[in-house]
Amino acid sequence: MFHNFHILSLSSYAYYLFFSSLGLTTSLVMFFKYGFIWMFLFSLFTVLYISFIWGKDISMEGLSGYHNFFVMDGFKLGVVLFIFSEFMFFFSIFWTFFDAALVPVHELGETWSPMGMHLVNPFGVPLLNTIILLSSGVSVTWAHHSLLSNKAVGNSLFLTCLLAAYFTGIQLMEYSEASFSMSDGIFGSIFYLSTGFHGIHVLCGGMFLVFNFLRLLKSHFNYNHHLGLEFAILYWHFVDVVWLFLFVFVYWWSY
Repeated sequence: MFHNFHILSLSSYAYYLFFSSLGLTTSLVMFFKYGFIWMFLFSLFTVLYISFIWGKDISMEGLSGYHNFFVMDGFKLGVVLFIFSEFMFFFSIFWTFFDAALVPVHELGETWSPMGMHLVNPFGVPLLNTIILLSSGVSVTWAHHSLLSNKAVGNSLFLTCLLAAYFTGIQLMEYSEASFSMSDGIFGSIFYLSTGFHGIHVLCGGMFLVFNFLRLLKSHFNYNHHLGLEFAILYWHFVDVVWLFLFVFVYWWSY
């Protein structure tokens, strides 16, 4: 029966995602404290896999005709609220950053950049990552414009997915080569908290783009109906903007 309300069908995916997310946070603590990385990778894979399967079912709902324009308006409002919650999340992180940076404590030598700590050069790997993310923003906008113009989208969207994976790899390399850790005072804690959570958002956003790329290969989108891809593009632009603030303040200004 088709109507103007999005009534969720009975599904156990919410429970699976809840317990896998709980395992992810627990394994992350174990990774930070004892270095058990395989538990964290398994939990991360479980979360991404369940999200992928759940997203597939939602996509099939849309292809079956249940997502009419009234339901799509509800989806748009939900995504706007979700992006706003993400904005407030990073706003709280930057609040913590400026609270510590503008009034440094005596133990840091009354300067924000801790004395004797070798910081990451902002014009090295961080600048490269900035170029990568800005390039991905251009390519994903190119993909959106091509779809609206009823042109080929696959190459530009595939390029965006590659750039997302490249960024994640470079970020992991930066962490492995950094001379300080999360336990090195307030600077180390805020640095890894801000860049780490942004890296997780890049990973999730990249998987969202990959999911939509697979849908594109299945001809699920056209120039008039591509709401899922628009949500992925909007989320990716949000990730781009957050990184610009991280680069300017956490990397360059702190350096």
